[in-house]
Amino acid sequence: MSVRKLKPITPGQRFRVVNGYDAITTDKPEKSLLVPNKRSGGRNSQGKMTMRYIGGGHKRKYRIIDFKRNKTGIPAEVKSIEYDPNRTAFIALLNYQDGVKSYIIAPNGLQVGQTVVSGDDVPTEIGNAMPLSKIPLGTIISGVELRPGQGAVMARSAGTFAQLMARDGKFASIKLPSGETRLVLVTCMATIGVVSNSDHQLLVSGKAGRTRWLGRRPRTRPVVMNPVDHPMGGGEGKSAGGHPRNRNGVPAKGYRTRSKTKASNKYIVERRKK
Repeated sequence: MSVRKLKPITPGQRFRVVNGYDAITTDKPEKSLLVPNKRSGGRNSQGKMTMRYIGGGHKRKYRIIDFKRNKTGIPAEVKSIEYDPNRTAFIALLNYQDGVKSYIIAPNGLQVGQTVVSGDDVPTEIGNAMPLSKIPLGTIISGVELRPGQGAVMARSAGTFAQLMARDGKFASIKLPSGETRLVLVTCMATIGVVSNSDHQLLVSGKAGRTRWLGRRPRTRPVVMNPVDHPMGGGEGKSAGGHPRNRNGVPAKGYRTRSKTKASNKYIVERRKK
């Protein structure tokens, strides 16, 4: 993984930091795993805008990712490491021995030609997927399921990872990327290794236009709105705006909105850091 700083030959490239894409091995995706991806522009089924600051952006096709890793015991060869416009991590194309092809979230260090496999009795190597009951304690993992058979939902972004801390009965204790420590059933699957593209956080877009290409429209600061539009609007000149809050008046920046009676609270051993 590496990043490159461009020469300032234009104003937009003066501060631009781009990904080196050293790990990428091809720029042509597997056609059988592509599906159309229609943009909503922030509108609902009635055509009314329900999410602000969404619209435009480059066309994308969705890559079907295997988050479940439920082809147990069948080895697969890594054919390529590819860029995915729908996520920050890179993806890996697998060719299973039975002829099936699928994409997975590529872990750091996964190489073309390497063999990966999922199941109960598989080696603890990068790219392999196995239940939490079979993973040695202290192992760095990613793509963790929250419920058995659901598919990976935690630690999927570029450079993220979780750590298996302990096991007690039918639950495993996992330290998540947010800092939260949580109990998860030991029958849930996880992938060994850190998610690829860990340099993603170092990238600098360089100009506003690049953000527009990603489908994000300009965001209006609440403090410059009128009182009718936002609780922090109004006032003469540059007024402070009072305590930060959202459009509905709920305090922001530190105010906890999680329900005290939520059923899953009992599975959270330690809350994430503020």
